[in-house]
Amino acid sequence: MAHELNVSKANAAVRRNVSLETDEIWQARVDLAACLRMAARLGLEEGICNHFSAVVPGHPDLFIVNRLGWAFQEATASSLLICDFEGNVVAGDGVPEATAFYIHARLQKMAPRVGAAFHTHMPNATALSMVEGEPLVWAGQTALKFYGRVAVDENYNGLALDESEGDRIAAVLGDKDILFMKNHGVMVCAPNIAEAWDDLYYLERAAEVQLKAMGSGRKLLPVLPHVAAEAARQMREGDPESARMHLASIRRVLDREAPDYRD
Repeated sequence: MAHELNVSKANAAVRRNVSLETDEIWQARVDLAACLRMAARLGLEEGICNHFSAVVPGHPDLFIVNRLGWAFQEATASSLLICDFEGNVVAGDGVPEATAFYIHARLQKMAPRVGAAFHTHMPNATALSMVEGEPLVWAGQTALKFYGRVAVDENYNGLALDESEGDRIAAVLGDKDILFMKNHGVMVCAPNIAEAWDDLYYLERAAEVQLKAMGSGRKLLPVLPHVAAEAARQMREGDPESARMHLASIRRVLDREAPDYRD
């Protein structure tokens, strides 16, 4: 199901390589590789078809993304690619998956506020993208983390294999952070890698518990809107620091059990 993108090694690569070897950029590679590895452990990926990206620190016109043909569980810091918005691989061996490029490049070009974008077909959230109506019912505390932050792309249009589809997806996202892509999957957008990981993890947990409740055959009991809004506000206040600690925790786990993600 993965599609190869026709890309070239940018002439700018030689010129850029020195500036792309900073400690800050390497840490971003390590953090993104950690997220890919933990997503695989939790079953949040689908084969070799899903993709995470992050803007390169200090280079808002470049982004880091996992390479075509490598499963999340294989990701290492050095295996990740750095690409520009024109489809050039600026650093790294390999090429990005085509839909990864057209979704992430256009999204991060059109929405500079997005520092990291994680796209998956994770099972529970994707299941909610396949049913009628709004995907999330505001009946569980975990779901309230996303209250007021969700957009829904109602018009599945096939694979994102050109810039126009990437632009359409970015336009539907608007000023929201979470995009349920009907008949497809989800996109989680955040200012940084830590917050993208935190949202991805809790979005799948919220979807999982909602599906369990729906499966009971009993009516769900949504929280009152004003209570939901206040709970969401309270969560947002602590989210950046909580997300930072969450990412640190998965790095510690991987440092013990699969330290090669840092390679």
